[in-house]
Amino acid sequence: MQKALTQMNIQLHRVISDITGTTGLSIIRAIVAGERNPITLASFKDGRIRASLEEIAASKTCDYRPELVFILEQELQLYEFYQTQIQKCDRQIEQCLVSFADKVDVEEKPLAKPKRRGKKQPGNAPQFDLRTHLYRISGVDFTAVDGLGALSVLILLSEVGLNASRFPSVKHFTSWLGLCPGSRVTGGKVKSSKTRSVVNRAANAFRMAAQTLCRSNSALGAYYRRMQARMGAPKAITATAHKLARIFYRLWTSGDCPRGSAVRGASPLGEGNRYTDPGIDAYEQQYRERMLKNLKKKAQALGLELIPISTPNECVS
Repeated sequence: MQKALTQMNIQLHRVISDITGTTGLSIIRAIVAGERNPITLASFKDGRIRASLEEIAASKTCDYRPELVFILEQELQLYEFYQTQIQKCDRQIEQCLVSFADKVDVEEKPLAKPKRRGKKQPGNAPQFDLRTHLYRISGVDFTAVDGLGALSVLILLSEVGLNASRFPSVKHFTSWLGLCPGSRVTGGKVKSSKTRSVVNRAANAFRMAAQTLCRSNSALGAYYRRMQARMGAPKAITATAHKLARIFYRLWTSGDCPRGSAVRGASPLGEGNRYTDPGIDAYEQQYRERMLKNLKKKAQALGLELIPISTPNECVS
């Protein structure tokens, strides 16, 4: 549809962020139905659109050639057909999820409010309450972990199942995912510590989740940015995906996760079966304490002592 609109000189994408939204589809259906008045077409805009009627009308200095309108109509019908097929898939997925036994009573232990409250849902989000179904059959709200959305959790559970007995430890789990460092050692010398190249949909889901944390105001987001500054984006994604996999395993196997387990050393339990993010400040504080501890060890090994000065962020030996 976008290509057909561009050939007709309809620059709708410059004033509307998504042509498949409410406003875009209303205008496209009106064009296919025969409407040509730009002011009338602009009047179909939704109240949430920031562009004015004049701006939308100005984007429609059009060339309504019959062959281009025909192509637009064909593409619109194809889009609507795909949407119908996707809705059928959503209903089939929902029926499959309903067949699973409950591990938690949603009425007695209701699900917490979603993090994306007030934000637009992803375009591929299902047309039913997927998050509640996943919580009901697993007993854990995996979406409380930063970066893990309902669709990501659905992919993970569809790949690994609800029974974690096949993975005796978190090391077995991360090794199966191909997210842990390699151990190519010969003659007592480490030849390579690169991660294994595996074809694993669950590992890809963790990597995609890690990539969304680049601007997250969370402990995991701070960890990703620190790894990115130190090793670059590709390795930072792998390292953060490995940490996400470890948190997922703890929730998956025990139903609880230490509060802020994304931060090394944190031990207080979260509320119930819910992961609680400690925040950037707590992460930075623990990272600073760990750095000071390592510096003190190095100073002691050299026969020196660290003495703090008036500025709390600086130390001298």
